[in-house]
Amino acid sequence: MQIDRLIQIVFLLLSHENITAKQLAQELGVSTRTIYRDINTLSIAGIPIISQKGYGGGLSLLQGFSLDKTYFTQAEQSNIVQALQVLKSTNYPDADKTLNKVAGLFSHNLQSEWLEIDFSYWGSPEKERNNMTALERAIINKYVITFTYFNSELTITEQIVEPLKLIFKSHAWYLIAYSRHKKDIRTYKMSRIRELQITNRLFERELPADFSITPACGEVQDTPLFVLHFSEKIAYKVYDEFQEQYIKKLEDGTLEVTFRYQLSDWTFLYLLSFGEYVEIMEPAEARNLLKEKARKIFSMYEHGSRSSGK
Repeated sequence: MQIDRLIQIVFLLLSHENITAKQLAQELGVSTRTIYRDINTLSIAGIPIISQKGYGGGLSLLQGFSLDKTYFTQAEQSNIVQALQVLKSTNYPDADKTLNKVAGLFSHNLQSEWLEIDFSYWGSPEKERNNMTALERAIINKYVITFTYFNSELTITEQIVEPLKLIFKSHAWYLIAYSRHKKDIRTYKMSRIRELQITNRLFERELPADFSITPACGEVQDTPLFVLHFSEKIAYKVYDEFQEQYIKKLEDGTLEVTFRYQLSDWTFLYLLSFGEYVEIMEPAEARNLLKEKARKIFSMYEHGSRSSGK
């Protein structure tokens, strides 16, 4: 179609300082005469194309011209730039170069660095921030990888896996991979991966089309339902950590959160991070377990103060 070819011509002119009609004809598979007709059509439409004859001549766009709103709405331009910003934040190869080209194409000024997206966790070293780029290469090229992993029970294991997909869910990145040890597809939280290495071993496995990171309905119902009471003094953190649909404000200002958690060490370590500002109301088993952990913490500090006083 002519409209598709006209758009291709504009992009080719934008990406070349100077290009001949013959080169355009070869690139697009049409005659030189067709190219000249297209150039005339674009000129009538207001695209400032300059034609220079003689040695070194050719076709070019008036200096400073950009597509701006000619083919993309402002919202579409912003979406494209933001998507490239996300790629840049993951150290995606050449994302920075591509971002600058597109920004120039749309007349976006990025000098102010108005947007920065960093998916790495607080305090993570530069080596860990590069895991995203390494995993992208391993997934696309189907390389087996190895790494050290800290699971939710704080157990350290050595993993040999076939990386299949990266997923961003609920404020965190996850790696979906086939564990050669467990012989099953497993989910790994990126922030718990250490010492990532790409091997030269290849695999052919594909992620099943019906795979979902979201637990099945039955699995969710089997997870204990916690009722938590938070002090209003820590309301800012409660709203940071939980969606509003799970939060209910009581008459005395207490924030009641109803959420499902596993009865695991990770759950109790997480709740302990709220200190004296949280109380488990239900289930009774979880309340008693946290009470016992708090007792051990108190005992440890009490013994410490005695030994220091000797």
